[in-house]
Amino acid sequence: MSKLHSIIASFPDTPSLYHAAEKVRDAGYKKWDTYSSFPVHGMPEAQGQARSKVPVFTFVGGLTGFTLGTFIVWYMGAYDYPLIVGGKPFFSPVFPFPIMYELTILLAAFGTLGGMFITNLLPQHHNPLFESDTFLEVAGDRLLIAIESRDPKFDAAATRQFLEKIGGTDIEEVSA
Repeated sequence: MSKLHSIIASFPDTPSLYHAAEKVRDAGYKKWDTYSSFPVHGMPEAQGQARSKVPVFTFVGGLTGFTLGTFIVWYMGAYDYPLIVGGKPFFSPVFPFPIMYELTILLAAFGTLGGMFITNLLPQHHNPLFESDTFLEVAGDRLLIAIESRDPKFDAAATRQFLEKIGGTDIEEVSA
C-alpha cells in the first residue's frame, strides 16, 4: 500500500476557491496550495503567502554586475595597463558606464532566473499530484485545493471533513 501524499478538493468557481483558501489559511494549514488554469487576483494574500523574495535576488545580481563592471574597468585602466590617452585620467566613472550598465542588466536577469528556481523549488520533475486525473483537469476548468499529508495539522479524516465543510467537491486522496 502506498503512502498518502495529499487530499484534493474541487471548487465550482473562483470566488468559492478564494474564500476556501482563506478558510484553509485561517484553519492553520501550512503545506497546501491552490491550482487553477488562470491567475486568481489576490490569491497569494488569501493563502497568507509572504511577499516574493525574487526581487532580493534581482537586486543582488544587479549590484554585483554594477560592482563587477566598475572593478573590471578600474583594474584594467588604472592598475593592469595604465595608459594616458589625450590627458584623461586612468579612471573615471564615465568610462565604465556601458560595461556597468550591461553587466547590471545581465546579472540582474540571471539573479531573477536563479531566484525563481530557488524560491519555487525548481526543477520539480515529479509530483504525485500529476498522477491524479482530477488534478490534470486543472488545465481545463477545474479549481483545486490540495492539502499535503506532511502538514503538521493533517489528519486524513479531519482534513476530508474540513474540505467538505468549506464547499469542496470531488474530494480525492492522492497517493505518493
